[in-house]
Amino acid sequence: MERQKLQTSFTKLMNREKPWQDYPRPQLKRDSYYNLNGLWDYRITTSTTLPTEYQGKILVPFPLESSLSGVELRLAETEYLFYHTTFRLPSNFKKDIVFLHFGAVDQEAVVYLNKVEIGRHQGGYLPFSFDITRYLLSGENELIVRVKDALDTKYPYGKQSKKPRGMWYTPVSGIWQTVWLESVRQGYIEELKITPNIDEKTVAFNFKTEAKEITIQIFDDNQPLVNKKTEDKTVTISLPEVKLWTPDNPHLYKLIITTKTDQVDSYFAMRKVGIGEHHNKKVLLLNNEPYFFNGLLDQGFYPDGLYLPANIDGFIFDILKMKELGFNTLRKHIKVEPLIWYHLCDKLGMIVWQDMVNNSPYSFFHDTILPTLGFQSKNDEKRPIPAENKKIFIDSMKETVSLLYNSPSIVLWTIFNEGWGQFNSVKVTEILRQIDNTRLIDSTSGWFDQKVSDLLSLHIYFKKVRFKKDKRPIIISEFGGYSYKIPEHSYSLDKTYGYRFFRDEGSFRQAFIELYEKQIIPNIEKGLSAAIYTQVSDVEEETNGILTYDRQICKLDVNETKALNNRVKYGK
Repeated sequence: MERQKLQTSFTKLMNREKPWQDYPRPQLKRDSYYNLNGLWDYRITTSTTLPTEYQGKILVPFPLESSLSGVELRLAETEYLFYHTTFRLPSNFKKDIVFLHFGAVDQEAVVYLNKVEIGRHQGGYLPFSFDITRYLLSGENELIVRVKDALDTKYPYGKQSKKPRGMWYTPVSGIWQTVWLESVRQGYIEELKITPNIDEKTVAFNFKTEAKEITIQIFDDNQPLVNKKTEDKTVTISLPEVKLWTPDNPHLYKLIITTKTDQVDSYFAMRKVGIGEHHNKKVLLLNNEPYFFNGLLDQGFYPDGLYLPANIDGFIFDILKMKELGFNTLRKHIKVEPLIWYHLCDKLGMIVWQDMVNNSPYSFFHDTILPTLGFQSKNDEKRPIPAENKKIFIDSMKETVSLLYNSPSIVLWTIFNEGWGQFNSVKVTEILRQIDNTRLIDSTSGWFDQKVSDLLSLHIYFKKVRFKKDKRPIIISEFGGYSYKIPEHSYSLDKTYGYRFFRDEGSFRQAFIELYEKQIIPNIEKGLSAAIYTQVSDVEEETNGILTYDRQICKLDVNETKALNNRVKYGK
């Protein structure tokens, strides 16, 4: 395949010595923060022995395969990638406990501090931490991370492939989110869970801490609203007035939580998602009002950083450009982003439908051919998924929900996508409802519906948008996929993937408008509650994005598309 190296404009403005200095955990923020991103030593070897020499430099937190890492190599199944750096703690940094945090490392990590193994982690999408207090030296400290990434399908792996092509993309190995240190005193706030209730005008807080007394301060536009001291670890607070969060008005309440030894800054929003009726049809509600979720599939890939843009501006650009075009929802597709991405959606006003990251092998016959031929109702109780894979998926699902629970922009969880790794969806949905009953659940996006999902979730690419009546709201969780390839802004010059192809900008735009005017808008009054177009940007061979892969070109006219999207909503 003839490939073209692409670069986003964000790369020109990145800090090449200390990238991604932004605080990585916006809803549990402390003053204690020491960022370890930057140039580390690396070595690729088949031995598990700690190296004494290294072969070059790698820019953390960009994955090994990315051009921004400065390495741009693939890791073989039999190889190990070693990272190495040193650090000295700033004066007065160390309190009672020092934590070493990793935003994400793909896929298996072993961490050493001063030649002592301090912990291990498996899975490439979720953060993990170690208490390193007893391993620290008073002067220079040596940190080594050993990574193995064989793309083992028992772990969540998303759209990565050993043989990237079509809708499968370049694999990502190693550190791909911020590495950082923080220090806390005993009695610190370990966890914070926030649950708003707009009907009762209350917000509930659940704390995990050994502190005996907690002070909760709530601010509205920097004006003090609540100041409450409590000894309870679970407390519900009434608000004197409620300002609702919507994409048009993403109102956030500032929150400061204080104990005798700790203080964290956070925020929350008052919003609710649910199901109701509109013109005798079941529909989705936002804040108790019928709301049409008009969105886009968002893969979260970048040509130079792969899983991570060069800087935060890459995240901001995608979100704001989609809002500018008139969309209100992003379906984060089979990937968990850094927490700062969700913070930006909370702050800028973009609804998020969050997918769980699939594991287990993808079966082209079972997951594509059969449903395309119409076999879309197959029972999933006896699907031959190994027990270990099932446990890993459920554990990962629980951890994902716990991690993202406080983000108000997230209103829906997708469990299984197009049958990929699907098993016992009735039971898995019950597990998810037990840990979060405040959001909607799309149990089986696309097909193999087991009637347990909150929605009838359809994928329609090659046929006209039609659907039968259902007792649940009806959503099209994927459609479109129209491809207009601009060669000078495309990753592959000789390969192209999409669902319908256009040779020029004019025909692409006209077809896009007709798709909404003839197939989406007329179906809204027939019961359609949401539509997720494929997709935000091109990704490698896949050229069905609204943006080119390098984010240099928007293939749609902004004013024309916004005017169209202003009509993609419920009538009175």
